[in-house]
Amino acid sequence: MTSPLVEPVETRAGFIGLGNIGKPMALRLAGWEGGLTVFDLAPEPLAEAEKAGARVASSVGDLAAECGYISVMVNTDEQVRDVMGEILGAAKPGTVVAVHSTISPDLPPRLEDLGGRNDLLVVDAPVSGGSMGAGEGTLAIMVGGTEAAFEAVSGPLGLMGTEVVHCGPIGSGTAAKLARNLLHFVSFTATGEALRLAEAAGIDLTVLGKVVRHTDSITGGPGAIMLRDTAKEIQPGDFWLSIFQHVHALGAKDLSHAIELADRLHVDVPMAQFALDNLGPALGLPKE
Repeated sequence: MTSPLVEPVETRAGFIGLGNIGKPMALRLAGWEGGLTVFDLAPEPLAEAEKAGARVASSVGDLAAECGYISVMVNTDEQVRDVMGEILGAAKPGTVVAVHSTISPDLPPRLEDLGGRNDLLVVDAPVSGGSMGAGEGTLAIMVGGTEAAFEAVSGPLGLMGTEVVHCGPIGSGTAAKLARNLLHFVSFTATGEALRLAEAAGIDLTVLGKVVRHTDSITGGPGAIMLRDTAKEIQPGDFWLSIFQHVHALGAKDLSHAIELADRLHVDVPMAQFALDNLGPALGLPKE
C-alpha cells in the first residue's frame, strides 16, 4: 500500500454530506491549510460552505480526485456504499477516508477491505454531541482503524472534536457509537416512563426537566457509573465493591418507592421494575 498522508495539513480536505451535523462539521474544516472541497445534493448548505471558503465539487468523484483526506457524513448504509464506490473510482493512492455515519456493525470491515484493495486508508469515525457540538467543534469522535489510519485522520478530526479517541481496529468506532446510543435511547424510553409517573402525581414536567438536566450536569448522569475498565462482576476486595453496593442500596430503595407511587396512581412502569430486578448485575455486583 502507498504510504498514508500522515501529514494531512499538506493535502486538501473533502467533506461529503452537509446535513444538520455534517454542515457544521465541514465548516470547522473551512480554515484547513490545504483547503476544503465539499459535496452535497442540496444547494443551500453548499452555498454556505462556499461562502466560508470551500470549493463546491460537481460530484463525489470530482471531490475525491483532489482530496487526500475525505469525511463522509451521509445517512444510510446504502448511501455510504454508493459514496465509497464513487470515491474508489477517483481517489489517489494514499487517500484517507473517515466515515462518520452511524452504520451497521458489519459494514466498516468491508469498507476497509475495499479501500485497501485501492491503496486507501479507511476509518469508521462516528460522532456524538449533536449539531451543537459540531458547530462548536466539541464533538466526541470514536475512531476504528489501524494506528496509521488513526494518525492520518487525527489532524482534521481534531478541528471537529475535542474528544477524539482510538477505540481499536476497524468497526470499533461504530461499536462504541452503537453502545453509546443504546444508553441514550433506552434512557429516553425510561424518561417517558418517569414523565408519566410525575404527570400523574401532578408535577410540572418542565420544572422536573430543569432538575434532571441540572443534576445530571453535576453527577454525570448514566455515565457516572462508567468508571471501571470491565463490565465483569466485581471481585471481593475491589475498591468499587462497597461504592456500588451503596449505589445499589439507594437505587433499590428509590425504585421501590417509585413503583409504590406508580401502583397507587395506576401508572405502568415496567422499566422501573426491570431496573429494580437487574440493578445489581448492571452495577457488577455479585449475585446474592
